[in-house]
Amino acid sequence: MQRFENARAAAHQLRPDDPVYCFRPDVLKQDCRRFMEMFPGKTAYAVKTNGERLVLKTLVEAGVNAFDVASPGEFEAVREVSADAEMLYMHPVKAQSHIRLALEKYGVRVIALDHEDEIAKLTRVVRALDIDPGQITVFVRIQTKGSAAYELSKKFGAGPAYAVELADRLHRTGFKVGLCFHVGSQIEDPDTYERALASADWVRNRVSFDLAGLDVGGGFPAEYGHDPRSRKPDMPSLGQIMSRLRGDLSEYGFDGMPLVAEPGRVIVARAFSLIVRVMLRKGRRLYINDGIWASLSDSWTGKITLPARFIPDPAIRTRNGDEHNIVPFKVCGATCDSVDILSRPFWLPETIDTGDWIEIGHIGAYSLSLRTRFNGFYPDTFVEVTTPFEEGGAVEGFASLETMSGP
Repeated sequence: MQRFENARAAAHQLRPDDPVYCFRPDVLKQDCRRFMEMFPGKTAYAVKTNGERLVLKTLVEAGVNAFDVASPGEFEAVREVSADAEMLYMHPVKAQSHIRLALEKYGVRVIALDHEDEIAKLTRVVRALDIDPGQITVFVRIQTKGSAAYELSKKFGAGPAYAVELADRLHRTGFKVGLCFHVGSQIEDPDTYERALASADWVRNRVSFDLAGLDVGGGFPAEYGHDPRSRKPDMPSLGQIMSRLRGDLSEYGFDGMPLVAEPGRVIVARAFSLIVRVMLRKGRRLYINDGIWASLSDSWTGKITLPARFIPDPAIRTRNGDEHNIVPFKVCGATCDSVDILSRPFWLPETIDTGDWIEIGHIGAYSLSLRTRFNGFYPDTFVEVTTPFEEGGAVEGFASLETMSGP
């Protein structure tokens, strides 16, 4: 992998017409270790966030020895970088064949579920493989509702009373039983975890045995950008959330049992930026070589504000306008799909033109893992960059909080 000081140097040397991912392994290690130091339990990185081999390998080097996995593909990805890392199979709904693969080939001994049919699947596999149920910890996922950019309670989770029934049934079958929840992705309210803990406490007080552990899921927010022309969102910092979470865990008496977290965004977001090229400027529209079907699905939802940095092409000698005048541009993606338009504009110097590049920062989470091969476009070029995005010069542009209308 080629190595550059910053994205500007990479763009000027490579002059890429295809998107380029700028990977910062030192930033990834720093953010990972910071989280592990702050959380009072086991850190199981959520592979779905970014399961690239170079990411998983770097996390193992940083000291991560547990991963939240959801599929055979993720089992294999983890095992490729670590022969002994623990895998927590936390997807509540699973094929019975996948359960068998997890237990038999990959040695998985931690599983989550939220329905009695999942207990039946697991029990059949355990009996077929002659595994002692006492070797397996099953986390019953309870339904919670919080305040997050992406709310995840609509699809999974057992209601509290039903969670008690599931937990008791698992215990009678001989499994070790814990509780888990997932408050959403990119939480916006530090009270979110407290409400989930209150539900977990309600369930714990009604089961007939001691719990084997509590998994608080993910949701820990990553740092993104904000439009300086708008009021900065009142987002809690990771330190504030962790301080509050530790206090709530202690208040509810969960601090005395094994704890697990499944962070994703907060660990990997800052580790990547993306260099895109302006293929065409058409008035206040910029047509770039990436889009919602590739790395920028978060920008399609309109819920994440990504910082952007203008990288002018030095070959362009004459420009129109004032480079200090920052204006909004509607950004259109690379595919033929008319839906491939970012929901928020980018604010950039009015001098930007066809052939220039834009570096989009904090793109490490749910970008590479969600890119598709639609229309034949599939960004897959990586370089290593040594300078953190925040230290690479002033950020000229933002994916604004407002919705842009007109041409």
